[in-house]
Amino acid sequence: MLNIFKYPDLKRKVFFSLFVILVFRLLSHIPVPGVDIVAIRSYLQGNAFFGLFDLFSGGGFQNFSIVTLGLAPYINASIIMQLFMFMIPALEEMQKEGEYGREKINLYTRLLTVPITLFQAYGIYFLLIKQKVINSLNVFDLLILIFTLLAGTVLLVWIGELVTEYGVGNGISLLIFVSIIGRLPAAIYSMFAAMTPENFINTILFGGLALLVIMGVVYVNEGTRNITIEYGRSGTRTNKVTNFLPIKVNQAGVIPIIFAVSVVMLPSMLSAPLQASGNELARRVGGFFAQNFSQDSITYNGIYFLLVLGFTYFYTTVQFNPDKISEDVKKRGGFIPGIRPGKTTSSYLRGIVNKITLAGGIFLALIAIMPFLVKSVVGVSMLTIGGTGLLIVVSVVLETVRQVESMTNTRSYERFLD
Repeated sequence: MLNIFKYPDLKRKVFFSLFVILVFRLLSHIPVPGVDIVAIRSYLQGNAFFGLFDLFSGGGFQNFSIVTLGLAPYINASIIMQLFMFMIPALEEMQKEGEYGREKINLYTRLLTVPITLFQAYGIYFLLIKQKVINSLNVFDLLILIFTLLAGTVLLVWIGELVTEYGVGNGISLLIFVSIIGRLPAAIYSMFAAMTPENFINTILFGGLALLVIMGVVYVNEGTRNITIEYGRSGTRTNKVTNFLPIKVNQAGVIPIIFAVSVVMLPSMLSAPLQASGNELARRVGGFFAQNFSQDSITYNGIYFLLVLGFTYFYTTVQFNPDKISEDVKKRGGFIPGIRPGKTTSSYLRGIVNKITLAGGIFLALIAIMPFLVKSVVGVSMLTIGGTGLLIVVSVVLETVRQVESMTNTRSYERFLD
């Protein structure tokens, strides 16, 4: 990493990325006018659903800043576009058109971000009104609020793409990374400040467990199953070219956790409005949700675990098509040693993917309920980065390090040639 500063162009890229990060942190402290920030912070302490929004906005939600929504609408738009690319043949073909196709898909993603942002902005306003956290606004003030939040999200997408073009790493991922780790120093300080001789051992166990979990995430995130494929060549003599088809253990990434957490947090989000209802049945349902769907309950974490596992299988099935891969390998004259081309190869690949997905899905599900497990084992509840954040942080760090290594190696090679 120190080799970056040997090359002026790489140094400029690093400083540009740091400057954008500074701008992002400043934006998260510029509040939307006319909102009671103290009441919002108090409400966030007991609401896990909005706490997730605050995590991805880098503290922007608890400040109710102009970047309150953060990049969550863009993430949702990206996930929807990924699903559309596997469901709509025209988008799938567009993806194969190289740089032009990727630019068009990115344009559609940005356009889709706008209505999603408008919907989420009004949805947050509506829920905060129902919880009596903020006062009702007139039409003009409401429009200012919604379009301010929209402008904040669009601004973040824009500066994220600037980092991708002129800085180091993927800009959108880097901003999400900064959002997640932004509160980490304060949390570490609070944990050590609250450490006593009685909980000293638990704190040390927590540190060791955190290190093991990070190592496990890196290992699984980078893990692949390489399937041998042989291609026959005809010429003056017949040769066999051996290649490998890598299948990632965690093909779905963090998407199953994002889907699952959106579903499993819905009952806890609805519990307060239902309990405030005048209908007796609604109050009972709200009480049941409040009692059984808190983050510390077994019911919540059990359903969360199963949802992550189910969404992992669903997304992997959408993303990985054994029939199509088998057909592509057959067209190129390739085959898996010992496996007949065609349907037999498809069945073989499907069986391998199912086994790998089971292992990867269980690991993802365990990472998702990690705060509950850590609190149960070592009794430490101040877990700043949960499963979703940890996977994103590890992925962004690995991606950025690989890109930096590639840049430094390329420039080192060019200097050697000169």
